[in-house]
Amino acid sequence: MKEKLVLLKKEINKQLIGHQNVVDALLIALLSDGHILLEGVPGVAKTTAIKAIASALALTFKRIQFTPDLLPSDIIGAEVYNMHSGSFNIKHGPLFTNLLLADEINRAPAKVQSALLEVMQERQITLGDTSFQLQEPFFVLATQNPMEQEGTYPLPEAQLDRFMFKIMVGYNTEEEELAIAHKAANASFEKIEPVLYVEELLEMKEVVKYIHIDEVLEAYIIKLVFATRKMQKKISFGASPRASIDLIKASKARAFLRGKEYVSPSDIILCVKDVLRHRVVLSYEAVVNNLDIDTVLQDIIEMIPVP
Repeated sequence: MKEKLVLLKKEINKQLIGHQNVVDALLIALLSDGHILLEGVPGVAKTTAIKAIASALALTFKRIQFTPDLLPSDIIGAEVYNMHSGSFNIKHGPLFTNLLLADEINRAPAKVQSALLEVMQERQITLGDTSFQLQEPFFVLATQNPMEQEGTYPLPEAQLDRFMFKIMVGYNTEEEELAIAHKAANASFEKIEPVLYVEELLEMKEVVKYIHIDEVLEAYIIKLVFATRKMQKKISFGASPRASIDLIKASKARAFLRGKEYVSPSDIILCVKDVLRHRVVLSYEAVVNNLDIDTVLQDIIEMIPVP
């Protein structure tokens, strides 16, 4: 399995240069039934990342460009009346896929965002009186642009809580950007070939479930999450119980990616900020003092003794 993961990363890196934290996050989410919210300025390869992983895994991929005039039926589908038969037929929307890119998700109003809630949590879509169970894997990668606030709708807490990770995507290094510019100008990006198939991915997911995590480390995770609910001067609202579940699952998947059969404290610490940064609301005092969420989470990591 380790060799397969190495091949998978090699294929993805044919078109995605740099951003290894994004690649790792994508793989962790796929291995632990999670979803990812990517935040970054335009042009930092957010779309390229999920297209690359879909190609390397031979999975179906669809993209929805979220706009203010989008309707729930545009993404989940609808019952369409057939005049010839006098009956209703089901028309499936783009949510019926393995990998979904919800591009600029915060540009659509709340009723469209809420249409994703059931499918992200239950992996099923209800149209009329019928519920459709989606085939595994099902993975949502949503993006949002932090620069533009006009014409956007902030994601509600219930929606944010469905995402396992919130990943901040920055710029490439000078060397990486030179390589990107050279390949793009010369159309020399290599074609990605499938190297891992659904059956193998599902087998890996089963292995991840049985990665050992000591009870002491599970207690450590709970302490980290509870600390977000106790720092009242810096945090108005702490993380939900879903954060504890996702942190355990993500830590096990990260240990698997690192070729280990057990979770260590470093696996947990590497996942803490990605799992918590979108689930914690800073207090007014923290905002006034120009504190950012990652700084506050780092304080929590340093405050809780590592087992």
